[in-house]
Amino acid sequence: MTRPATATCRADDAPAAVWSGRWVADRLGAQLTGDRRLSELVGLGLRRNPRRAHLLVSTVLGKHVPVDPRVVRATGLELGARVVDALDGGTRVVDALDGRDALVLGFAETATGLGHCVAEAMDAPYLHSTRRAVAGVAAAGGFEEEHSHATSHRLLPASPAFLDQGDVLVLVDDELSTGRTALNTIAALHARRPRSRYVVAALVDVRSAADRARLDGAAAELGVRVDVVALAAGELRLPNGFASRAAAVVADRVETASPDGELAGEVVRHPVRWPATTRESGRHGFRPRDVRAARHAAAMVAADLLPKLAGTDVLVLGTEELIYAPLLIATALADLGPTVRVSSTTRSPVAVIDEPGYPIRSGIRFPSSDPGADEQGERHAYNVAGARSDVIVVVDADADTPTLTSGLLAALRPHAQRVHVVPLPTWRPLPTALRGPAFGSYPAEDVGWLLTDLSEAELEAPTEEREEAIQSGGAHYAESLPIEYQPDAEYQALFRRALADSAARVAHAVGVVTELVLAERGPAPVLASLARAGTPVGVLMRRWAAYAHGVDLPHLTLSIVRGRGIDTLALRWLADRHDSADVVFVDGWTGKGAIARELAAAINIANNQLGTTFRADLAVLADPGSCVSTFGTRADFLIPSACLNSTVSGLVSRTVRNSQLLRADQFDGAKFYRALSGVDESARFIEAVVARFADVRPSVEQSWPAVRRSDRRPTWAGWRDVEQLSERHGIGDVTLVKPGVGETTRVLLRRVPWAVLIRPGAEQDLAHVLLLAERRGVPVHEQPGLAYSCVGLIHPRFTRGASGADGTVAAR
Repeated sequence: MTRPATATCRADDAPAAVWSGRWVADRLGAQLTGDRRLSELVGLGLRRNPRRAHLLVSTVLGKHVPVDPRVVRATGLELGARVVDALDGGTRVVDALDGRDALVLGFAETATGLGHCVAEAMDAPYLHSTRRAVAGVAAAGGFEEEHSHATSHRLLPASPAFLDQGDVLVLVDDELSTGRTALNTIAALHARRPRSRYVVAALVDVRSAADRARLDGAAAELGVRVDVVALAAGELRLPNGFASRAAAVVADRVETASPDGELAGEVVRHPVRWPATTRESGRHGFRPRDVRAARHAAAMVAADLLPKLAGTDVLVLGTEELIYAPLLIATALADLGPTVRVSSTTRSPVAVIDEPGYPIRSGIRFPSSDPGADEQGERHAYNVAGARSDVIVVVDADADTPTLTSGLLAALRPHAQRVHVVPLPTWRPLPTALRGPAFGSYPAEDVGWLLTDLSEAELEAPTEEREEAIQSGGAHYAESLPIEYQPDAEYQALFRRALADSAARVAHAVGVVTELVLAERGPAPVLASLARAGTPVGVLMRRWAAYAHGVDLPHLTLSIVRGRGIDTLALRWLADRHDSADVVFVDGWTGKGAIARELAAAINIANNQLGTTFRADLAVLADPGSCVSTFGTRADFLIPSACLNSTVSGLVSRTVRNSQLLRADQFDGAKFYRALSGVDESARFIEAVVARFADVRPSVEQSWPAVRRSDRRPTWAGWRDVEQLSERHGIGDVTLVKPGVGETTRVLLRRVPWAVLIRPGAEQDLAHVLLLAERRGVPVHEQPGLAYSCVGLIHPRFTRGASGADGTVAAR
């Protein structure tokens, strides 16, 4: 059973001698009776709200009243521990609450941070409702809170399936005053996904007997069990005429705004240290591993802030629903020494009365800076007035608008020597992975495509036209597509002969590279193949792992673009669902090693930007260029998947990165060529290789340990060879020299080839290369001493002064 962490409190955290509900009780006759702890947890205030005149003001929530963050967190963890005890409670309804059996839902805006803490104590997934509309995210549910000034709650999980987790649903609010909000929520979510048990958790339960009966009746009507857990219970009695008398009191009180006079505090903005891959709130869902990531991020932010503080009297101010991340930052900062309090801005219009026994002694008001808020207008921060050394405003990027500076920050400047702004990246739901048969011809379980479907876009251009645009610098090769090669019967027959001849050799290489990955990155690596040549290899590696070890490895495929790096959004997707350290990048083969270098540079940048720990190791079937350390072989042999394009790669095109077609929140794109299904060889290739697994397994088991013990350090011999070839043939550009069977095939299928160089004696393995060269009228020259079986040269028609492979000078 998971137990909550503990927190230490200082002596000055004891409740004040004067109860913060005394003023309302004495003047308006309100009575709060119940457990001894009740008055320690809440005071009584007056709302500026015609729906409900009173307000229970928590002294431990860190919302309206600044509190030591360690007290806030410890209280939330305590409530979570009470929920765990209630679920175990002798009946063993939940045998082992480990996060798979419960879902925690917190209510916006006041209880979002409290819900986080309860979920943390339970090690359970968490979602909080929101009053922010998020573009592109459809609500998976919602409910109403009748008494609130802002009634509508949205549920915006990253995936609708998030709401279907858990045999038990735990609803968390700061107070349970009538239970109507809980009832509305249970009814809405029970209609979506029925459960037999619900728990309503709150700091205090002050329902009347009628309210308790109403909840019990509703539970019986639904046929469910609803338990209520609270740290203190009692009852609030309001005399007749309370609402009108309270309204009169409120009308006579004017909320204080920023003092007149010159603004004093210096506003200091801090660079973002919170990784973009770390969720800043539970608006779209929060999992136990997100808690660990958030605590680590908060510790980094706190360590950065400490030497920049003007003093040791610090208020960390969250913004509306953003409470948990500021709480973690405040807790980490308090552990470093300063005196820290935490609270949050709010929508709640509360009467400010600066008298003993009243909880809201000061207030500032300012305009909302959240463009996604369903209700614009004024926002408030209470009990923040007075001189402090530092106020730290923690805000997510969406709400970090110019209005924040002219509103909240300007209102805070008179109250601190320094006002610090700590913006956190706004985490948004990531696109879903595409899967067959909707996209691609591979079975859904074999691969998820981290790509955007551009099947309807017009992207193809004649090969010569594309080559001219690419070499002249007018376009990047990844902005368009070549016209997809459609093999005729003769070429398909050649492919099938090549497959029959080499299937066992491919299977052996698959086995060796997969065993190396499992031994060095196991036991459960995540395969991330580089689309599209790496995709069939990733499918085969996944199949070998299942065949030889009975393990089901996740396999995703993503885009990398030479000269522009890897798809960072796809990396975020991988890091969001897996430990980034477990991800293994996969490709078909290496030529001169350009993609290996591109991957290394891109991963270094991504890890710094995202706070991830991806490794830039590349696993390939064949490494003739000696560019990587994880490979099945270093021989340059025919991998039949190199013979074709989409028709051996799940009918998916090469990837596209084109800003005119793709938004920043979309993966790189590709096309699904459904029309080519009649000539699709993707399944034939996979099954032919898999059929040889049993034949090669003994040799794989014998050879892979020897490969592992060998010196596998890259020598980059292929890159040196390419440089020499470029110089020998007067090309002057290594990007136009494509070494190896796979790269030569690509040149012949989708570039403008100039010549093909082959090693004497290699013709028997190059039938498809020779056929393609003949059809395109490309000269083939033997080159003694060639390190590769063959090399394709792209026509350097746009390179001044380039001499041809046959001694001629290329025309510009």
